Amino acid sequence: MEHELQSLEREARQELAAITADSQLEEFRIRFLGRKGRFSTILRKLGSVSDEDRPRLGQLANTIKKEIEQLFEHRQEAIRQSASTADDTEVRPDLSLPGRVAEIGRLHPVTQIMQEICAIFENLGFSVAEGPDVEQDYYNFEALNIPAHHPARDMHDTFYVSDSILLRTHTSPMQARIMETRQPPLRVIAPGKVYRCDSDITHTPMFHQVEGFLVDKQVSFADLKGVLTVFTQKMFERDLPLRFRPSFFPFTEPSAEVDIACVICGGEGCRVCKKSGWLEILGSGMIDPAVFRMVGYDPEVYSGFAFGLGVERIAMLKYGIDDIRLYYENDQRFLSQF
Repeated sequence: MEHELQSLEREARQELAAITADSQLEEFRIRFLGRKGRFSTILRKLGSVSDEDRPRLGQLANTIKKEIEQLFEHRQEAIRQSASTADDTEVRPDLSLPGRVAEIGRLHPVTQIMQEICAIFENLGFSVAEGPDVEQDYYNFEALNIPAHHPARDMHDTFYVSDSILLRTHTSPMQARIMETRQPPLRVIAPGKVYRCDSDITHTPMFHQVEGFLVDKQVSFADLKGVLTVFTQKMFERDLPLRFRPSFFPFTEPSAEVDIACVICGGEGCRVCKKSGWLEILGSGMIDPAVFRMVGYDPEVYSGFAFGLGVERIAMLKYGIDDIRLYYENDQRFLSQF
C-alpha cells in the first residue's frame, strides 16, 4: 500500500504540472481529491491492513493528500493570475475616440410616395379609407361592372384563393364597399397593396395602388381634370402638361388614360418616353351608371369620377428609377438615397 501511495503522489504531481486551464483543474480534483477520487479509495483500504502498519500508513496517506491539495490550490491560483495578466495585456478600446453612431432607419421610397400622395388628396378634401387585401369576387369584379366571363377579367391575372375569394387586383373594390354604406357627397382615396400574376422590370406580383373617387350632384369630367392637374403639379413640383387619351375600363364611362409630359426630357422626346414626349401615370374616368345602380345610387341624380394610380410608377418617375425590382431587394445603398 505504501508503494501505491508513492506512485499515486508522483502521478498527481506530474498531472498538476501539466494543467493549464480551469476545466482541467476541475477534472483533476474530481479524479484525485473528490469523495470518490483515488485518494479516498486508498484511504478506505486502511481497514484491511495490519494493526501495526495502519497508523503509519494512515499518516502517510493524509500527508500526501494534504500536499497534493496544497499543490492544487497553488496551481489554481497560478492559472487565475495568468489569465488576469493576459486580460490586462489585451488591446483595450480608446475611450477618447468618437463613438460609432447608429444609422437611423428611413422610410421606404414607396412608403414616402404613398404618404405624399395621400397628403395631397387630403388637402383637396379627400378622406382616406383602407380595405382588405383578401377580397370577395363580388367586390373586386361584379360590383364594378365586371361580371363572370367578362373579357376584362383576363387583364387582371388574378390570384384566386377559392372560387369566390381572391387577392384583390386593384383597390377599386373600396368604391363599392363605401358607396353601399354611405350616401353622397363622397370624396375618398383608398391606398393599399394589390396583387397580379406579373413580374418583370416594370411589374411585380405585389404592388401599391391608390384608388380615388368623388360622387356628388353635377360632377363633370372637368372636375376630374382639375383634380388630377393639381395632383400632378403638387407631386412633381412643376407645371407639367397633361394629356387625356380615350381608353376603356369596365367601371368608368367615358374612360381615359392620363399622360404627363416626360419628367426626364420635359416633353422633347427621349429613351425613357420612347421619343413620344409623354409618360402614362394613371387611369381615370366618370363612374359608370351601372356601378351606381349596384350600390343603390340613382345615376340620374348623382355622378362622379374615379381614378387609380400605381405608387411604384409615380416613384419611378419622380426619382428616375428604371427597374421596379430595386424597391424589393433591400439594398441599403439604394434605399438610403431617399
